[in-house]
Amino acid sequence: QVQLVESGGGLVQAGGSLRLSCVFSGSIFSIRAMGWYRQAPGKQRELVAVITSGSRTNYADSVKGRFTISRDNAKNTVYLQMNSLKPEDTAVYYCSADRTFVRDWGQGTQVTVSS
Repeated sequence: QVQLVESGGGLVQAGGSLRLSCVFSGSIFSIRAMGWYRQAPGKQRELVAVITSGSRTNYADSVKGRFTISRDNAKNTVYLQMNSLKPEDTAVYYCSADRTFVRDWGQGTQVTVSS
C-alpha cells in the first residue's frame, strides 16, 4: 500500500498561483505513475495531470500550459504547480499513486479560486 498526504491548497484570486505537494510513502517501489485529479461539487473526479516512473507527463486539455506536474524522488514528493488559475479550477485536488491493478488516493486538498 502507498500512503499519500497532500498539502498546499487554499484560496487564491483568479490569475494567481498555487503549488500542491504530495508526499508518498509505503510500497513506493511498486508505483508506476503518479497523478493529480480534481473533483468539483456535483461533478465527477477528473484527471488533471500524470507523471510516469519514466518522467513522462500528460495533462488535461483544460490545464495545458498552465499547470506543471513534477516529482522529487529524493523527497518522495510529487508537485503540481498551478499558474494562471481560473474560477473553474476550484475543486478538491487528490494525489494518486498507480500500482498494478491498484490506485491509492490521498485525502485531498481544497483549492478555491475567486473571481
